[in-house]
Amino acid sequence: MAAAQIPISSKHVAVIGAGAAGLITSRELRREGHSVVVFEREKQVGGLWVYTPKSESDLLSLDPTRSRVHSSIYDSLRTNVPRESMGVRDFPFLPRFDDESRDPRRYPNHREVLAYVQEFAREFKIEEMIRFETEVVRVEPVIEKWRVQSKNPGGDFDDEIFDAVVVCTGHYTEPNVPNIPGIKSWPGKQIHSHNYRVPDPFENEVVVVIGNFASGADISRDIAKVAKEVHIASRKKEPHTYEKIPVPQNNLWMHSEIDTTREDGSIVFKNGKEVFADSIVYCTGYKYNFPFLETNGYLRIDEKRVEHLYKHVFPPALAPGLSFVGVPAMGIVFVMFEIQSKWVAAVLSGRVTLPPPDKMMDDINEWYASLDVIGIPKRHTHTIGRIQSEYLNWVAKECGCELVERWRAQEVDGGYVRLVTHPETYRDEWDDDELIEEAYHDFSRKKLISFDPSYYLENIR
Repeated sequence: MAAAQIPISSKHVAVIGAGAAGLITSRELRREGHSVVVFEREKQVGGLWVYTPKSESDLLSLDPTRSRVHSSIYDSLRTNVPRESMGVRDFPFLPRFDDESRDPRRYPNHREVLAYVQEFAREFKIEEMIRFETEVVRVEPVIEKWRVQSKNPGGDFDDEIFDAVVVCTGHYTEPNVPNIPGIKSWPGKQIHSHNYRVPDPFENEVVVVIGNFASGADISRDIAKVAKEVHIASRKKEPHTYEKIPVPQNNLWMHSEIDTTREDGSIVFKNGKEVFADSIVYCTGYKYNFPFLETNGYLRIDEKRVEHLYKHVFPPALAPGLSFVGVPAMGIVFVMFEIQSKWVAAVLSGRVTLPPPDKMMDDINEWYASLDVIGIPKRHTHTIGRIQSEYLNWVAKECGCELVERWRAQEVDGGYVRLVTHPETYRDEWDDDELIEEAYHDFSRKKLISFDPSYYLENIR
């Protein structure tokens, strides 16, 4: 007896954002048979990866009336994930050795990533679905559908009804600025990394950089090229930590957290050391922010936790009409967009079903409880780097798509180990050649590259 055919439903879907997450999501929705409208407030695709030398009028981004800038890219930024792991699985992020305008390095600069994102949009004809310079100002449920209010380039407002909305706005535009003891009376300059572009404004200054992960490691060393001194404050370091780092200019020190700041301009660290600083740079991450969403209080953000999302994608009581792609923080980020959006597309078409809302809430509460048991703070609810393959493979199985390649996760994990141990050199010195080889042979086997793998393997740098 033949299996019963499941009727596939085509939905009219709004995608908010035309960065990498929005572009990949739009492709997967259309592949599943849905009609898609993408809302993008800028003039081009790319989202975060569109560099601008402009920064916001309020350098801490606390003033709600400030002039806003979407991108958080600084001029010297290079990826902290190798390109072969970064690309979408059926559209590899390949180096262009024959084009002098491109960056062929394994860890390329941000301009190379934007070029890849633009190529993706052209290859899959995504731009025809995008309304550029159109800002979404309100999204709300209306009788099992969703009203989307947007402001068009002429300043007029439009109201439209959609079957579903997928939020792909990212989470690197609303800076998180911690409260430092005494900071209100500290007289120096303060800036969040969101507004950092080049080191020139810090020439000959004494600068304190708060945070020492990817952006903190990069920016502190960038500033050290022109500053008198740079002092890094890291809460991950033991309280007694005080280390001089000779690279790049022998003027960089590592400390534990800041203990207090004073109105005479001094900053005291937990290790007891005191410096008189001109500027503080906050490399302290970002907050989730969806100001256009109106859900009558159902969705809220508490200490960087978006409550409540089933598997970081679906709010139980509002699913599947509302979903999010790109909420978790992980290394295999473009592949996460791909797998999450395949799941969303399959659920909207009816090919895959979600558990009942109460079962989804049970799962969410169990997840929260498991984090509490092992002491993971609420603010790290969506930080799932260590279990990224496990998470993505669970979602992949739900929607019947290919699991994450072993080499991809291992490359990212190994790269992060090098970042922590060798932040100055991890992008240019590596010990995982066998994984690179496995990646390119995988691309060849799937007919995703036109050259023999040796062409790439012999030229990678």
